[in-house]
Amino acid sequence: MTSQEKIAFKARLKQAGLQLISERIAMAKSAGDRAQEAANGEDKSSAGDKYETGRAMGHLEKDMYARQQAEHVKELARLQQVNTDSIYTTPQTGALVQCAEQSFFIAAGLGRQLIDEQTIFFLSPYTPLAKLLLQKKAGDQFLFNKEELTILTIY
Repeated sequence: MTSQEKIAFKARLKQAGLQLISERIAMAKSAGDRAQEAANGEDKSSAGDKYETGRAMGHLEKDMYARQQAEHVKELARLQQVNTDSIYTTPQTGALVQCAEQSFFIAAGLGRQLIDEQTIFFLSPYTPLAKLLLQKKAGDQFLFNKEELTILTIY
């Protein structure tokens, strides 16, 4: 793979991550809106505190989705700052670490994703695994899911 192809692949990874986070933001907003509507739709009843409890639960649910949405917005902003236009020789934010079995893109905590028919683990630079990788170089080994992996290349 040429340097231009590597940079283009990392740009596709970043774009896929941005799209995924944007979808998560939209889902959290929609779920929060539905929770608010449900809380507003609670009717007073003669069942005592049922009305207040239902409204309170709806507001708690709405607040939970609002927090999720805020976290996704922060993650989106962090991913937008990631530089994928460079070829790195050591693991760092914006680098792709390739092993025989899987690859790790240090950019945002999105978990395992299938991109261009390849399994890529999107790692936040703040996770323990990413911090471990930051100390490695091509040829080094590390433990992942009880498997010993060898870093083949970094870019």
